[in-house]
Amino acid sequence: MRRVTVGEVTLAYDVRGDGPPLVLLHGLGESAASWDPVRDALAARFTTYAVDVRGHGASDWPGAYSHDLIEADLCGWLDALGLRDVVLVGHSMGGSIAFRIAAHRPDLVGRLVVEDVIPPFPRTRPVPQRPDRALDFDWAAVPALMTEASTYDEGAWRELARIAAPTLVVSGGARSHLPADRVADVVRRIPDCRLVAIDAGHHVHRRAPEQFAEAVLSWLP
Repeated sequence: MRRVTVGEVTLAYDVRGDGPPLVLLHGLGESAASWDPVRDALAARFTTYAVDVRGHGASDWPGAYSHDLIEADLCGWLDALGLRDVVLVGHSMGGSIAFRIAAHRPDLVGRLVVEDVIPPFPRTRPVPQRPDRALDFDWAAVPALMTEASTYDEGAWRELARIAAPTLVVSGGARSHLPADRVADVVRRIPDCRLVAIDAGHHVHRRAPEQFAEAVLSWLP
């Protein structure tokens, strides 16, 4: 893992492949390694950067967590690496952050892929108890980020219209916990957006890696 310090945190990431830059953002409680099922297929055409966000994996665990903080970290990280016009791929929480980066920093994102995620919307979702085992992420991130994701954010929904990058939304289909009408609303709001549904549930890239890689690679130029 390579490391870059951005503000108060040091972020760990690894690089594989050769070609234009493609950045992978993992979900809550996961790490860069969660992309391993599709990493070889993507790295055959792209230089892939998989990063551990704050509080996860080999990156720093500072104890303070929010979508705003993670977005700022990752924009700083992309700036530090001199990456522009990237293919930005985000799953779940990583997709929520990817929406924000694409809306706020269009210079950084050439194309956007989001997997089974929508902006924060109201839902009753109890925070689970901490597992009784060693974790490779800071449990404090879970209640903080789950609470934000379950609180309706009108601004985040409005900002979808600001996303200039061509966007691919990969839905988990009928097995996903996300309401289909909300996913359709995301697609309507982003100016240049295509929807692909793969009936694999929330973790499409892990449960249907070949289908996920094919959907993404066939869409990318």
